[in-house]
Amino acid sequence: MPTRQWDLKRLRLAVDAAGVAMWSWNVATDRLLMDRRGAALWGVEEGPEVPFADLSEHIHPADRDRVQAAFAATRALSGPYEIDFRILVGREIRWISARGQGSDGTTRKKVVFGVFLDVTGRKQAEEGHELLAGEMSHRVKNLLMIATALTAITSRSATSATDMAHELTRRLAALGRAHDLVRPVPGEAARAALLGDLIAVLLAPYDDMGAFSGRIRISVPRMAVGEAAATTLSMVLHELATNSVKYGALSTPAGLLDVSCDAPGEEITVVWTESGGPEVMPPTLAEGFGSRLLHRSMLDLGGAITLNFLKGGLVATLTMSAERLGS
Repeated sequence: MPTRQWDLKRLRLAVDAAGVAMWSWNVATDRLLMDRRGAALWGVEEGPEVPFADLSEHIHPADRDRVQAAFAATRALSGPYEIDFRILVGREIRWISARGQGSDGTTRKKVVFGVFLDVTGRKQAEEGHELLAGEMSHRVKNLLMIATALTAITSRSATSATDMAHELTRRLAALGRAHDLVRPVPGEAARAALLGDLIAVLLAPYDDMGAFSGRIRISVPRMAVGEAAATTLSMVLHELATNSVKYGALSTPAGLLDVSCDAPGEEITVVWTESGGPEVMPPTLAEGFGSRLLHRSMLDLGGAITLNFLKGGLVATLTMSAERLGS
């Protein structure tokens, strides 16, 4: 076999191994000619030249103007160029990297040469990393918000710095256990906790008070709570429990707390009933941080909270969307 043919054969094998698709663009006729790999990549027939306008119909609408302008600019461009864009092959979206040389290097008789590379895998990985970074940023902000809110809640009931540190640590630990119930496990779909389990875990630090333990009773039907809703519901329950420890049923040895829920439907109703404690009175001052937290959180759950200050104790009625609760 002549050396030139042998070299061309080896070049073809190397190009195929690298997944490189070759193309040429006749600037005068505005038509492109692609090899077999290029035609397969674009999902077009192999062989005849393709008008650039026809090939552009395969480019994603969001990228089309940018790509057409970039190709037009190569006529006057000196040096190498590269552009990444999306194409549509049926319902599939593919990412292509077009690389070539401007008119000073490889243009012959008004024909520009270059290659296409399928970079779909790399782009999907980049998008995954960006999504993960955004999710991590969102979670960090949420954790900071929760820590700030829990610190404010704990400071209102603590009598000393030591007491505050102890109670805050217990509540953060309870919140961590609650999130363990719903956090995704690698390789598995996102899971949901049962509402009763979530409430029990969150209220455990308020029930474990030596001789006073066992005063919190929970009776709810089986229903799922999603990861997003768990954080919001946690804030509501912590606020109600803190107020109960400071002013309500959990502030006295004889006080009791019942948490019940109706059968699940499109709307979920959870009733927080305190009894056996001191008489509670509605706040006389303007709405404070705690009240704003309760109402804002319940709006996030697609519902509302109603507080009734009765002689027997506080009755809080929480309504929320079943769809939001499961998200």
